[in-house]
Amino acid sequence: MRATVVGSGVAGLTTAIALQRAGWQVHVLTAAPIETLTSHLAAAVWFPTHAGPPEAVTRWGAHTFDVLAGLAEQPGSGVVMRESLALYRSAPSVPAWATAVRELRPATAQELPSGYAYGLRFQVPLVEMPIHLPWLVDLFSASGGRLRFVRIAALDEVIDDGWSEVVVNCTGLAARELAQDRSVYAVRGQIVRVTNPGLTLSMRDEQHPSGRAYIHPRTADCILGGTLDEHRWDTDVDLAEADSILARCREIEPRLYQADVLEHIVGLRPARPTVRVEESVTGPGRARLLHNYGHGGSGITLGWGCARDVVALATLVS
Repeated sequence: MRATVVGSGVAGLTTAIALQRAGWQVHVLTAAPIETLTSHLAAAVWFPTHAGPPEAVTRWGAHTFDVLAGLAEQPGSGVVMRESLALYRSAPSVPAWATAVRELRPATAQELPSGYAYGLRFQVPLVEMPIHLPWLVDLFSASGGRLRFVRIAALDEVIDDGWSEVVVNCTGLAARELAQDRSVYAVRGQIVRVTNPGLTLSMRDEQHPSGRAYIHPRTADCILGGTLDEHRWDTDVDLAEADSILARCREIEPRLYQADVLEHIVGLRPARPTVRVEESVTGPGRARLLHNYGHGGSGITLGWGCARDVVALATLVS
């Protein structure tokens, strides 16, 4: 069984590895080095964001959580289990993702920053993508996978290449053109990377009056965010927005006043009304075409769950 995965972001690599584990010989096509991809830029903490449909997101997210928790035990994977605190200004309902996370409980008054009356404590995977993506590539290659740098103009080039039995479209935003899917749109995200002044707790406030705020400590730095700008395609750094991100994150965690700004980062998340994991009919004598894209801000959160569904589709009649 031979499959070609088009796209080498987190969706493409997890799909490729999942197919390998199911017995497939797999090639991955990428148009650019992995360090230039949106996946490489992501803050990458497990947390369902800007993706649907809800029932599938819950299922995909739960499976991905379990896989990432296992990877956190493997040295060099770039995955750690991170204590987290979600902040609220009014009493929260039980979130849909609650069944997947570990040790969910109400935060105590002593654990809450000034100005907050409610919070939820839990533990989730945090993935350092500059470490994790190369680790996935090495894992894929060690199992006989082939990564090819090829820029295609149409998926038909791969469907009709004579080698592939199944082609999996994991092209993210490029699916807007390659799959002629006009429902795909960009969700611009701007973050700030700063030195870590000794933080070990991830914190987030999704309803901050000045915009979303999150603080994700990593090994050698912290990621502060961030924006969720629908249908905005530019990747220019907005310095006023950067100042606002810093201000609201420092409001939550004053120790960030001690942190030095290392870098401003802007990336485009590939969104659509719902994540697309399904097959398109290609016709007799041609490779089958499966899709796995449109994860919005949840690529790392849904990756292994979506990949499992792709494998199920691929093996359905193969």
